[in-house]
Amino acid sequence: MSEDALRKLALQVRNWGTWGPDDELGTLNYITPETIAAACRLATTGKVFALGIPLQREGPQSGTRQRFNPIHAMFRDGGDRPKTPAEVAEMQGYGGSDDWIVMPLQSVTQWDSLAHIFYEGKMWNGYSADLVTSSGAAKNSIDKTRDKIVGRGVLLDVARHKSVRALEPGYAITVADLEATAAAQKVEVRRGDILLIRTGHMSRYLDKGDWRHYDLDDAPGVSVHTAPWMHAKQIAAVASDNYAVEVRPSELPPFRSPFHICAIPNMGLTLGEIFFLEELAADCAADGRYAFLLVAPPLPVTKAVGTPINPYALK
Repeated sequence: MSEDALRKLALQVRNWGTWGPDDELGTLNYITPETIAAACRLATTGKVFALGIPLQREGPQSGTRQRFNPIHAMFRDGGDRPKTPAEVAEMQGYGGSDDWIVMPLQSVTQWDSLAHIFYEGKMWNGYSADLVTSSGAAKNSIDKTRDKIVGRGVLLDVARHKSVRALEPGYAITVADLEATAAAQKVEVRRGDILLIRTGHMSRYLDKGDWRHYDLDDAPGVSVHTAPWMHAKQIAAVASDNYAVEVRPSELPPFRSPFHICAIPNMGLTLGEIFFLEELAADCAADGRYAFLLVAPPLPVTKAVGTPINPYALK
C-alpha cells in the first residue's frame, strides 16, 4: 500500500513537459524578472541574515552514506612550521598563503539538484537516470540554476506558531499546519516563492553545541502529503532547518525519502537542507515581516547534483 500511495502522490504532482521536453529547471521557472523585481523591493532596512552553517570539521555529518564534514587545511602559510632561509626571506618581504577544502557537496547548507533523486529509473522531466554517470550529471545538474535561485523568500515558522522551541522528533508537518502558520503570520504563499520552513530541529544541536546524530536522529519535517499543496501553490523551491526537509522516520516505508521522490524527480521542486534559520526567525517575530528578498545562488559546479551555499535573506 505504501508503494501505491507514493505512486499516486508522485503522479498527482508530476510536472514533466510543463516547460517543454528539454527543461532542466523545474519549478524554478516560476521565478521571473517580475517576481525578482518585486522581491527586491522587500529589502528596505538593509538587514542581512546569513542562512548557511559554517564549513568546518565540527558539523552535521556522521559519516554515514559517505558524507563527512568539510576538511580545511593550508598548503601555503607563514605561521607554525620550520622554514628554510629562503622561505624566511620571503615572509619578510613578499609572501602569501593558500588553502584548500575537501567535502561532499551536500554536507552543509545546500541545494539538491534535480538530478539528485530518481524514481522508476527516471529523473526530472523524464530524463533517464543513466544520464548521471561517474563523471556527473549530463542533465539537471546544479550549475544549470546558477542565475535562478533568487526571489521572494517566505518563512513559515511552524515551531514558533505552535509555541515550542522545536517540534517533536518525528512530527509530520501537515497542510493545515502550514496554512495556520501563514495565517497567524499574516503572510501569503505565492507563486514563485522560495519557502523556508522552520521546525526548530537545528536549535536542539546548536543549544548543546554538539552536532552528533543530527543526520541520524528522528526529526520533524514536512509530510509527504504536503506535496500536492506545494504543487498547487506553484512555489519555486522549499528549504528547512532539518536534515532532509521531510519528516523522519519515513511516513511511507520502505521508502526512505518519499517527499524527495514526489518533489525532485516528479514535481521538479528544488530542495534546500540544513538552513540556519534562528536569527532570521527571531527578527521576523520581532518586526512581523515574514517575507523578504532571498538570494541563494549555487556554486556553479559543472555536472554536480548538489552544492553548498550561504544564502542571504535581506529585509
